Amino acid sequence: MAGSGSRWATRWIIGGILFFVLAGVGWQTYQKLTQLPEVTTVRAQAQQTGGAAGEAVVLNATGYIIAAHKIQVASKVVGKVEWIGVEKGDKVKEGQVIVRLENDEYRAQVQQAQGQLLNLQARLAELENGSRPEEIAAAKANVEQAQADLINARIALERTRQLAQEKIFSKSSLDDAQARYDAAQARVNSLQKTSDLVRIGPRKEVIDALKGQIEQIKGIVAFTQTQLNNTVIKAPVSGTILERGVERGEFVTTSFVGERGAKGYVVSLADLNDLRVELDISQNDFNKLGPKQKGIITVDAYPDRKWQGVIDEISPEANRQKATVQVKVKVLNPDEFLRPEMNASVAFLSDDKQTTGGAATGGKPVVFIPTSTVRNDKVLILVGGKLVERAIQTSGNTQQGLRVESGLIGGEDLVINPAPELKDGMKVALKK
Repeated sequence: MAGSGSRWATRWIIGGILFFVLAGVGWQTYQKLTQLPEVTTVRAQAQQTGGAAGEAVVLNATGYIIAAHKIQVASKVVGKVEWIGVEKGDKVKEGQVIVRLENDEYRAQVQQAQGQLLNLQARLAELENGSRPEEIAAAKANVEQAQADLINARIALERTRQLAQEKIFSKSSLDDAQARYDAAQARVNSLQKTSDLVRIGPRKEVIDALKGQIEQIKGIVAFTQTQLNNTVIKAPVSGTILERGVERGEFVTTSFVGERGAKGYVVSLADLNDLRVELDISQNDFNKLGPKQKGIITVDAYPDRKWQGVIDEISPEANRQKATVQVKVKVLNPDEFLRPEMNASVAFLSDDKQTTGGAATGGKPVVFIPTSTVRNDKVLILVGGKLVERAIQTSGNTQQGLRVESGLIGGEDLVINPAPELKDGMKVALKK
């Protein structure tokens, strides 16, 4: 028995050791699979040629074209899409109808509220106009009839009292006659008060209370009418449709949006005549820039075209993780060639730099890069934690490095010795 217990203990120990070994191997494998590849970068250097010192490029930076104001147009009411009149890429004007929702329920609510309002208004008119002449005459006739009945009751009472004194009628007969007279008198008094009320009309407090109810119903009518109007969704600004978020028959909500449930917005749009270049400027280079500083903008898609820009916004705080400050450059002469999310580069000019027709006067910057950054006539640029592959043309080695004739403007962060597995769009981490 002792030997059997020791064997079980040995097995438990060996099993525990194997478990921890396998767990450690699994953890290391998981880290290797989920860890972002690390890269080392170097900045492409640009040197100005042929121009005065005051015409130099002080900094080159890369980023993305963005719309200054991207709007997701949402619905103010819940409903099902009955009609949608725009497609992705369509240009719309402010106030243009883009979506209609089914409105049967909202129309019925308006009709119900309007009926209640008409009913109360008619009741108010009746009270304010007072009693009709026919009603007053009828009330007066009722009083006169009651008075006649009262006279007859008094005569009968006096006769009965006299006969009772003569011991002809009993005491109970006298009591009955007295009761009939008192009832007739009470009826006259009641009908007289009713006649007075009919003649005077309703009290002011009753009219005021009814007016209050009418104002309340007017508010309900206005609210239901607004809800009905909101089933027609219009473009809040002029711009271009970037995304069509719903289709006919889909449900639109104003609250919680599920992954496959109702939609929270119908379209997204932006004014493509109001574009910015969003840049992350290293804190080491931030001192080279200032408010309203001008720059020349280029994009990868059209390397031969240039646009004028000016710093429009500087973030009030830095990004501690990236050690950068976000800067937005307004495109002063946007056209149909620029589109949101395009890669863009900005060559910032010194304060007295002059531009003509969107291109810099003075000499063209010459860019030099290490040969170790080139792979099959392409380089990998690190932009916001992602790799962007760009083709370049070179003209040979110099003392400053490999001279680049096109594809770079300087200031880009290039990956050194890029590994074969590194691809365009891949997320990477900067090696510390």
